[in-house]
Amino acid sequence: MGSFADALDSTRIALQTLADRMGDLSSPTLRLGVTGLSRAGKTVFTTALIHALTKGGRLPVFEPAQSGRIARTVLEPQPDDAVPRFSYEAHLATLSKLREWPASTTRVSELRLSIRYATPRGSMRELTLDLVDYPGEWLLDLPLLAMSYADFARQSLELARAPARAHLAGPFLAAVAANAANGAADESRAREVAALFTAYLAACRADEVAMSLLPPGRFLLPGEMEGSPALTFAPLDPPAEGAQRAHSLGAMMERRFEAYKDVVVRPFFRNHFARLDRQIVLVDALTALNSGPAALADLERALDGILAAFRTGRNSLMSALFRPRIEKVLFAATKADHLHRASHDRLEAILARLVDRARVRAQDHGAALDVVALAAIRATREARVRRDGHDLEAIVGTPEKGQQAGGHVFDGEEEVAVFPGELPADPSVLFDPAGRFRGLASASADDADYRFLRFRPPPGIGADTSIPHIRLDRALQFLIGDRLT
Repeated sequence: MGSFADALDSTRIALQTLADRMGDLSSPTLRLGVTGLSRAGKTVFTTALIHALTKGGRLPVFEPAQSGRIARTVLEPQPDDAVPRFSYEAHLATLSKLREWPASTTRVSELRLSIRYATPRGSMRELTLDLVDYPGEWLLDLPLLAMSYADFARQSLELARAPARAHLAGPFLAAVAANAANGAADESRAREVAALFTAYLAACRADEVAMSLLPPGRFLLPGEMEGSPALTFAPLDPPAEGAQRAHSLGAMMERRFEAYKDVVVRPFFRNHFARLDRQIVLVDALTALNSGPAALADLERALDGILAAFRTGRNSLMSALFRPRIEKVLFAATKADHLHRASHDRLEAILARLVDRARVRAQDHGAALDVVALAAIRATREARVRRDGHDLEAIVGTPEKGQQAGGHVFDGEEEVAVFPGELPADPSVLFDPAGRFRGLASASADDADYRFLRFRPPPGIGADTSIPHIRLDRALQFLIGDRLT
């Protein structure tokens, strides 16, 4: 708010950030943010990253591990008494004992690792790595800080009325039409419109639609704030008869929008986001591309907004103190194990196309930005299956119990071979508004549509066994490899 108290608070955070980054010269601290939009696999990625660093495994591209320079990596006590610890052990037990995926990220959590390593010259050093795991939906809230309520309402209603969303937004848009901004402020009407707005956002997140640009983020992940006035607002059309009147429904919505920024968005930015050094953003691009060009265009806008929220660039002593910047951003397309390896590079090319505008802006500010297609934990294996006299490349996995395809309900034990098809060599065809690309031609022997199947984790994951993955080592090399030299 620009108050003296806020200025003191920001200064304290900036000084703490600088202290974290400098640390003991022999053991500096690196804060890595892990986030992603819904279904992208944040918790799985963070669990796999911790396991790979502490237990090792096949990491040929992660040079410090491949060369044997990492002497040990251990978990350290929680660095922040006010932030929940990332439940690594519980998540690993869920994967190994139950063969189930851990619960999705719904709040900020942290975990600290200490990495002792040898430099290429042979001297021993330590790097303290703080992992900060948080929902990507909260990241999409950061652009709201630069918006007025009128800006937010205009943009939100334009999205809701667009052809790709209008069929989902019908009840909400009807409520907007029935409630003039200059009408009397009424709590029951505010709650009704806000509930319909939230239901519309939730409908946009379904796999078959796969929209990504869905702020405010806490409407879908309210946590302890559920039902609070700060989460009880919605966009309304501007008054038709001139300026907005005091004590009107629109004025109530505007006040609550500003409260949302003050009590939700700004504290998250100051206490967590602004202190990050590096960031990985996980993206479920496959679900979006299977939903069509509208979903991909929406994802592109969301990713562009995400990077616009980052303060990217190289950190100097002065910038670390007064305006900390994120030095590296990695966008990762997850679920690469749903494709044959021949399409992994093509998935990366699609993600690169999605963040092309963001990449130019980051490079202009001196930041490093890269993309990778990965599966932090590989749930499938590749196989050649003979069908109609032809050998076809397939992936084989165990669908989760209750998953359905072609009228068949899986029991959680049987395996299925899926022919995932190929992604196009030219990513531009995916963004064709005419929709020439109809999605991955994923099928089984009975031609059922298996594009949206969720597979169980592979058997054999344990506390001391390596976890199968796709290109997790590339992600590690980009994010922290240069700090282990």
